[in-house]
Amino acid sequence: MACSYFCTCSLLICSLLAFLVSGSQIQKTFLPVISFDEGYTQLFGDDNLAIHRDGKTVHLSLDERTGSGFVSQDLYLHGYFSASIKLPADYTAGVVVAFYMSNGDIFEKNHDEIDFEFLGNIRGKDWRIQTNIYGNGSTSVGREERYSLWFDPSEDFHQYSILWTDSQITFYVDNVPIREFKRTESMGGDFPSKPMSLYATIWDGSGWATNGGKYRVNYKYAPYVTEFSDLVLHGCAVDPIEQFPKCDNTESSEAIPTGVTTVQRIKMESFRAKFMTYSYCYDRVRYKVPPSECVINPKEADRLKSFDPVTFGGGRRHHGKRHHRSRAGHVEAISI
Repeated sequence: MACSYFCTCSLLICSLLAFLVSGSQIQKTFLPVISFDEGYTQLFGDDNLAIHRDGKTVHLSLDERTGSGFVSQDLYLHGYFSASIKLPADYTAGVVVAFYMSNGDIFEKNHDEIDFEFLGNIRGKDWRIQTNIYGNGSTSVGREERYSLWFDPSEDFHQYSILWTDSQITFYVDNVPIREFKRTESMGGDFPSKPMSLYATIWDGSGWATNGGKYRVNYKYAPYVTEFSDLVLHGCAVDPIEQFPKCDNTESSEAIPTGVTTVQRIKMESFRAKFMTYSYCYDRVRYKVPPSECVINPKEADRLKSFDPVTFGGGRRHHGKRHHRSRAGHVEAISI
């Protein structure tokens, strides 16, 4: 790709992501929310995709026939991408809802990917969120992190957002950063750097999503319906053929974060201390030496080691009773 392609995008993204209102949450009303037809097209699922509320809310369904999904009309090189999502309730084991960026349809052998994945569970157990990052086809190095939440994501809409620049990726839940991933020189091409489309899907992940495939989708509870609203595509659109950026939308750029503020970092550290249940950086089984981009936080390491001494500490697993705190015990935990 030509130098002007990246230079123009970098300059525009710098102006687009001008500044963040100090320490406060981003107000949805400041962001250019679009209708489905303005920015997306159906990916698969036939009538399992339904558009509601003047075209600004989309329902995706999973039943015995098929899942469903949609994809952005444009490719993007960097930007801020967001949606308010309400997940299915009740028994959802094996169900996967994904909100992610990828270019796997264009770069089959060296694709990039930035993932939010929502993993269903059996009745009485909570949904879990997983984030993951691939660059240049580096799928052999899983960069997963997994979390529980301080709310029930099936009761109401909550906002999930991805900020992607040329130097970092930040994941947000209700405008609270939950993961910050910074580009390092040692990563080489493993940092996502090629234009990507934005996707939303619901599908059957029975083989792995819940307890490694122990609990599968039960279609007695179908259809499983997830709802998407407040759709935001605010970034550098790229012509897929000419590879030329079409970055002409700078309205409301003041509402877009440039990174994690001091106040937000405190909230992020609080979230991770209480709700992160897995991080590849601490997985001693998969990686005897953490991947080069990992920054080890001793507090995170100690907490995860106590949570699972085999995976995170090389210890021996004990098979006695384990006591789990309910979400009710977590309600005050994050105070955000």
